[in-house]
Amino acid sequence: MTKDEEFEQAVTKVLELLGEDPKREGLLKTPGRVAKALKFLTEGYDQDPEEILNQALFTTSNDEMVLVRDIEFYSMCEHHMLPIIGRAHVAYIPDGKVVGLSKIPRIVNVYARRLQIQEQMTEQIADAILGTIKPKGVAVVVHARHMCMEMRGVQKINSTTVSSALRGLFKSDERTRSEFYNLINTPTPSNF
Repeated sequence: MTKDEEFEQAVTKVLELLGEDPKREGLLKTPGRVAKALKFLTEGYDQDPEEILNQALFTTSNDEMVLVRDIEFYSMCEHHMLPIIGRAHVAYIPDGKVVGLSKIPRIVNVYARRLQIQEQMTEQIADAILGTIKPKGVAVVVHARHMCMEMRGVQKINSTTVSSALRGLFKSDERTRSEFYNLINTPTPSNF
């Protein structure tokens, strides 16, 4: 039996335990769909952030902040396997190297597409960039809604969790940190 077949059998069993009939028309393909969806939503386990970043490293004389903000992501909490929906803001200060801008959202996705807690994901993104690009500093701020808090448990709709990870100059230099926070809190122009 393949891993996919095992997964489908497990989903079928869950449907039965919920009191559903997995043979009814609307659920016939559900086990396969769930297996495929979860495989996609957890593909970050099979991706190497260092390899992704190293594919697009370029020499530069720039030593000013590079910021990619409002990076949408979707993850799942490791405690309930319910969605985490949010945005990440990632900045770094180059020290002889810059990375292709598209690699920053890719790194967010690598860690978002694993069973996660937000605090850990925030740290992992910062540490991956720090360890591979070796910048003078890295800052990551994540704003997210957690369906494990909204759909069940405390049921606090629209509550937002904010986490941050500061490294290097973002941690040690107040001006750098302030510039970062000002930039991520500045509204996007309406013509964007």
